[in-house]
Order: sequence, then C-alpha cells, then structure tokens
Amino acid sequence: MPYVNIKVTDEGVTPEQKAELIRRVTDALVEVLGKRPEHTHIVIDEVPLENWGFDRTTAKAFRERQADKRA
Repeated sequence: MPYVNIKVTDEGVTPEQKAELIRRVTDALVEVLGKRPEHTHIVIDEVPLENWGFDRTTAKAFRERQADKRA
C-alpha cells in the first residue's frame, strides 16, 4: 500500500491541480512499481508560506527580499 505525501505552499493550488497531481503520482506508481491504484494513497498538505523555510529563512521573508531587490 503506497502512501505519498505531497507538501505545497498554500498559494492557491486549485482542486483541479490537486486532482491532476493525484492522478499522475498514482499512474507513476502503477507504471514503475506495478502498484494497484485502489491501494495507493496520496495526501496533499498545504503549508502556510510562513511555515515553509529554506536558505535560513521563511519562504515568505525570502520572497519579500526578492521583491525588494526587483523594486
């Protein structure tokens, strides 16, 4: 029973995009590993931008710095 957890920032991912992610990831597991779609679980977690970090800061602060550089 494969379980896949996809984490994305909460920036307006549409229900259609989520459905497409679920379909494509499931198809990959079927094709590559021979897993049955009805036994494959995909979970999409939306993480607030201020809770996502990289480069020693939050994604929100990083993007704000990038916007300041462009201004």
